[in-house]
Amino acid sequence: MPAPASLVTPAHFTPGGLDLLVQLAAAQPIAPDCDHFYFLRHGQTGCNARRIFQSADEPLSELGLAQAAQATTLLAGETIRTIVCSDMSRAHVTAQTVAAPHGLIPMADAALRERHFGALIGTSSAAIDWACEPEGGETLAQFVDRKRPALAAALARPAPVLVVAHGGTLFVLAALLGVPIDMGVLGNAQPLRFERRSALWTVIPLQPKGDAAAGIA
Repeated sequence: MPAPASLVTPAHFTPGGLDLLVQLAAAQPIAPDCDHFYFLRHGQTGCNARRIFQSADEPLSELGLAQAAQATTLLAGETIRTIVCSDMSRAHVTAQTVAAPHGLIPMADAALRERHFGALIGTSSAAIDWACEPEGGETLAQFVDRKRPALAAALARPAPVLVVAHGGTLFVLAALLGVPIDMGVLGNAQPLRFERRSALWTVIPLQPKGDAAAGIA
């Protein structure tokens, strides 16, 4: 499936600070017992489109709701037993949408929230630097330390698990599993399948039937 037009971070732009994020996460990786699980970033918001650091209650835009509906179609044929999500509105609404065909109720967890950017909220995120230390917000180390146990706990639930959260969560998750961060899979509401092959994890973007899926090591 082509990358959604609503990528917050274009594939050609790599945010600053990711090397530090990977270093912090890799210092204490996680090792889920499951052999596969799913991850879904929330649908687009107005602030995503304008590339602005957003507050916790920022809702999905009309496009974001449509993206969540498209993700629902892609995930409907997958076997999913548990859905865990961030309790931020944009992730929770996305999770409720994709949960419907599976007859599941998403379990919201505040620890899966996006990083709190403090005084940067409402300002441009076009040149985001994950290594920044925003006034009144989380440092990168605090963010990674919050995500690590939350993601480990989510993936320990009855499998297969679907985690619905944020772009920052995906960065940390990939780093915790030793998967290189690929900006091309950061699109809003792009369902991802994580698979463990021997000791290595691979990420496969779900695509409409008939399209070829490419694994991302």
